[in-house]
Amino acid sequence: MGKGQETRQRILDITEAAVLTKGFGATSIEEVIAEAGLTKSGFFYHFRDKNELARALLERYLERDDALLDDVFTRGRDLAGDPLHGFLVGLKLLAETMADLPGGHPGCLVATYCYQERLFDREVRALNQRIVLHWRARFRRIIDEIAAHHPPREEVDFDALADMVSSTVEGGLILARATGDPDILPRQIMLLRSYVRLLFTAEAGSANAG
Repeated sequence: MGKGQETRQRILDITEAAVLTKGFGATSIEEVIAEAGLTKSGFFYHFRDKNELARALLERYLERDDALLDDVFTRGRDLAGDPLHGFLVGLKLLAETMADLPGGHPGCLVATYCYQERLFDREVRALNQRIVLHWRARFRRIIDEIAAHHPPREEVDFDALADMVSSTVEGGLILARATGDPDILPRQIMLLRSYVRLLFTAEAGSANAG
């Protein structure tokens, strides 16, 4: 990584930490410049304004999120073979990953941006929405594959179920931060796992599968 790219990543790291701690509105370019040890011209070489910085944060967040989810759910599928059991293993791996992060998961940029959306331009708001819909599509593909092999025990909206994965993680992050209990997030993921297992298991007696 070249020096310019290292500087850009440092700016993003500093800004992300500040935004997750106190929000985007309370994070100033001046404090980021000071902590990064840059001049104003040095900062604006990388980001022409605060909205461009916000977009870069979201794009990086999406890239890292995709890498994490690809890893845990691919490993789950490889270990289990069957799409249902693979998803259940993936959810367990995700819960374990969240529990193992030092100090707990720091938070979610998407949720933070939604709370303060009036601060952003149309492109940032559209990107934030695209990330949420991207998550829905990701989990909907998995759920459709599961349902093709294991019809659900009751009627369910698969888009809503796909959104439930995201809302469980995002809601768990918010609850963990509000209570100071980082274990809330992995526990919420495991409860979601239990629901998915029961929903797609043909007989109650086999609910311990996966």
